Amino acid sequence: MLTSIPAPVGSLLDGGTAYAVGITLWDKPVSRILTVAAAQLGPIQRVDGRPAVIKRMCALLTQAGEQGCDLVVFPELALTTFFPRWYMEDQAQVDAFFEAQMPSADTQPLFDLARALKIGFCFGYAELVEEDGRLRRFNTSILVDKDGKIVLKYRKIHLPGHAEDEPWRAFQHLEKRYFEIGNLNWPVVRTMGGVMGMAICNDRRWPETYRVMGLQGVEMVLLGYNTPRHNPPAPEHDRLSEFHNQLSMQAGAYQNGTWVIGTAKCGVEEGCEMIGASSIVAPSGQIVAQAITQDDELVVARCDLDMGRAYKDGIFNFAKHRQPDQYRLIVERTGAIAPE
Repeated sequence: MLTSIPAPVGSLLDGGTAYAVGITLWDKPVSRILTVAAAQLGPIQRVDGRPAVIKRMCALLTQAGEQGCDLVVFPELALTTFFPRWYMEDQAQVDAFFEAQMPSADTQPLFDLARALKIGFCFGYAELVEEDGRLRRFNTSILVDKDGKIVLKYRKIHLPGHAEDEPWRAFQHLEKRYFEIGNLNWPVVRTMGGVMGMAICNDRRWPETYRVMGLQGVEMVLLGYNTPRHNPPAPEHDRLSEFHNQLSMQAGAYQNGTWVIGTAKCGVEEGCEMIGASSIVAPSGQIVAQAITQDDELVVARCDLDMGRAYKDGIFNFAKHRQPDQYRLIVERTGAIAPE
């Protein structure tokens, strides 16, 4: 990561430009710097309407504009409270949390402001769409470019939790009840000067998520999450929530030579505490910026998209080192089977 672009100090014999950092000179073109913000959101309660949430998101977007940001990443299911914590049988009650079109009347101000500021953005929402002759529901994220155009959509693939009512829990996690498994794979797009991809929350724990995008040359993964601190089936893991969050994003970044922008919705929401620690992770696996609150907070870093090249061309040169014929179990087997 570069915190500043050094000024040219002269010309080299081969026509390149010499840049000075301390006493070192090297022949290097100006790097592809993208100033990115992880726009963490504090809790959204059930009574909070979408206009109030959009107002908060617009405030963060305005701050990002003041700091010269090119791209802002908001959390998973950013427009409402995390509704899968409740068991609901009335489909109309469930669908009230979903968006039937995007942009919608409620979200249009966010699109308009971003277009005016010339900032790209990404956010997650519950998507209700008619496909294959029926209504379908997905946990979705979109990437919007600086002209306000949706250039990429991703639907969450690794749905955590359960599908049936489990009232013994302090809160439930019913993503398997309310969403279908995403059907768009992990697409990437070249936009804003780099190759961008998306993932959502639990996806970050699975190495396949990053590797599928890594095989498409991804340079920045945009990832929103809503992660409760308490894990009812395994409360002994509660104290490891932040550690596992950071571990998975840092490993995915390093093993694929990509930036990872992880953005939380956090704080105590409807009695459920969610972790924060929104982070910007470099292709080295290092955390270069991180949130320190449990509320609305903007985390900003200047990201050199060329930083991943040393990893993509070196230790993780896939074309040179990967052995796909040895990995067949990864796609042929779902569950683990130990030898007898």
